[in-house]
Amino acid sequence: MRSPKDFFAPLALGAPAPLREIPFRPSRMIHFFDPSNERMRAKVPDIAPTVDVLLGNLEDAVSAGSKDAARAGLIEVGKAWERGHTQLWTRVNSLDSPWFLDDVWALCHEIGDKLDVIMVPKVEGPEDIHYVDRLLAQLEARVGIEQPLLVHAILETARGVANVESICLASPRMQGLSLGPADLAADRRMKTTRVGGGHPGYLVRTDPAPDGDAGDDARTAFQQDLWHYTLARMVDACGTAGILPYYGPFGDIADPIGCEDQFRNAYLLGCVGAWSLHPSQIAIAKRVFSPEPAEVAWAQRVVTEMGDGTGAVMIDGKMQDDATVKQCRVVLQLARDLSAADPELAAAYGLETA
Repeated sequence: MRSPKDFFAPLALGAPAPLREIPFRPSRMIHFFDPSNERMRAKVPDIAPTVDVLLGNLEDAVSAGSKDAARAGLIEVGKAWERGHTQLWTRVNSLDSPWFLDDVWALCHEIGDKLDVIMVPKVEGPEDIHYVDRLLAQLEARVGIEQPLLVHAILETARGVANVESICLASPRMQGLSLGPADLAADRRMKTTRVGGGHPGYLVRTDPAPDGDAGDDARTAFQQDLWHYTLARMVDACGTAGILPYYGPFGDIADPIGCEDQFRNAYLLGCVGAWSLHPSQIAIAKRVFSPEPAEVAWAQRVVTEMGDGTGAVMIDGKMQDDATVKQCRVVLQLARDLSAADPELAAAYGLETA
């Protein structure tokens, strides 16, 4: 592990200096597409303006026989890419696969100046990030990439969760983390075959009636969140490192209500976005990870009435102090960041974005 004084030094001669702070850019939805699919590639010009992040997926959901085609398809998209509000990401194959090195080598050489973030699956410890960090520095120097490529890790194993804090702090390239519930469930031997979301068997039930007259049917059951612990720990680790946490996929495309509930839980806990696997989930993520106009108006009112942010005031019978002002400033800053790239939200919020 590098010493603090060398943490921000380039890892290869000629590589760009690492960023000292990860810039916040709207990323309410990371929309996945399969670049090996010609029909999907043809839709990129229409889909890209509707999402915050467009991600060319080279890993899961791309068959072994289509890996080369997916890589070539993403390069085709990248060469035609024009930088704007939408970011271009990729998820490369895992470090233990026969395709990872070819993925990173080809993408850096062909479209390294167009990519914003490289998502690395199945990260288990800081040593994985250290390897990717050094490799990217060497390729940046070799190719002449002027801005450092950022790295996003997916938590998909029990060991990765156990090492989440050290993963977040492993490199100044670290942009964020996503929860990968399907692979994580398998690695933990969890008894669920769902991709994200809850499970009807994971619940708590009210106590039996004291007099014993009421049967079990009268006891109310409440479904619980399988992912609450992991997501909360991930959010804390990201907050400690100054990087961004994301919920991952919700696989039941036919259940938009369940998707919205899961996304909203993640939003309230501190996540900035989630994956969208189908165009129908784009609007859900956009709605959930954008604060409501009424919430923004309330936050603005609290900040205005608190003045310098010290002391305490009563507003509509509720005490507001310096802690609530900090909460309100989080909401207001998010609203301003989103407004800068979304005219509809800017009009709804009525905030100055400068």
